Amino acid sequence: MSRAVVAVAFGGPEALAVIDVEDSLPGPGQIAVDIRAAGVNPVDAKLYSGVFGTGASLPIALGMEAAGVVTAVGDDAVGPRGVISVGDEVVLYRINGAYADRVVVDASAAVPKPPTMSFEKAAGLMLTGSTASHALTVTGVGRGATVLIHGASGGVGQMAVQLAVARGARVIGTAGAGRQDVVRALGGEPVVYGDGLAERVAALAPDGIDAAIDNVGTDEAIDVSLQLVSDRSRIATIAAFARGAKEGIKVLGGGPGADPGTELRNAARLELVDLVAAGGLTVTVAATYSLADAAAAHTAILTGHTTGKIVLVP
Repeated sequence: MSRAVVAVAFGGPEALAVIDVEDSLPGPGQIAVDIRAAGVNPVDAKLYSGVFGTGASLPIALGMEAAGVVTAVGDDAVGPRGVISVGDEVVLYRINGAYADRVVVDASAAVPKPPTMSFEKAAGLMLTGSTASHALTVTGVGRGATVLIHGASGGVGQMAVQLAVARGARVIGTAGAGRQDVVRALGGEPVVYGDGLAERVAALAPDGIDAAIDNVGTDEAIDVSLQLVSDRSRIATIAAFARGAKEGIKVLGGGPGADPGTELRNAARLELVDLVAAGGLTVTVAATYSLADAAAAHTAILTGHTTGKIVLVP
């Protein structure tokens, strides 16, 4: 038997419970993985909050990303980087039910964990990293571009800053007054959001802004992006779904009418682990919790004030 965290009702973090799960063997094309760490993301809480409706069957398994060690393999267990063997350290994304001691998943969800990266950091790499890569790719951010990243000190924002810098772009990132150093340490040029943001950004980039990525969903972020970026096809949001659709900018992710970018995000997994291995990308872990404390982890992430990833450690 192993343990898993599930939502047993719709509502807040109090709906989470730890249950016992019968262990199963991996079938063809599958692997069994002992989870060493699982990433916690705001979308996990939305699954049982009612935001997506209450039609899903209870209990709801939670967690889309994790890192661990392969303990068993089925026939033809081949991942994006080749054959997977017992003992391999892997990063899993996108899966269902990562909040657990052990999972059985398709081998296609596993990529090699960089040897220098801890399980805790690896567990927080994929969702934010692939989201950031998707946004940068569809807005054409590359060498010589100047990109404005709203919410640059948040989970996706930190990934977007680092990936844009790795692609040779200049990054201007918005953050609160107390988080300017976070953006600067990642290679971006920080600017405080709030009244006068457009003027402050324009002063930093008198030659103009080529692209903008909104990770926060505020009217300010959209208004400033529209004011400073002439080509709306080079503005993307992962949060302002209704406003983004109205304004004709790129809307990305799992919201209504959004582009999920499945192929781009899957392809980004190898880019991310290779960049980590080369020393060009890191994950900041804000806090770790046990499976039994998953409700506390969700309470923390729902505040929106964490700097870095929250991780469950079985």
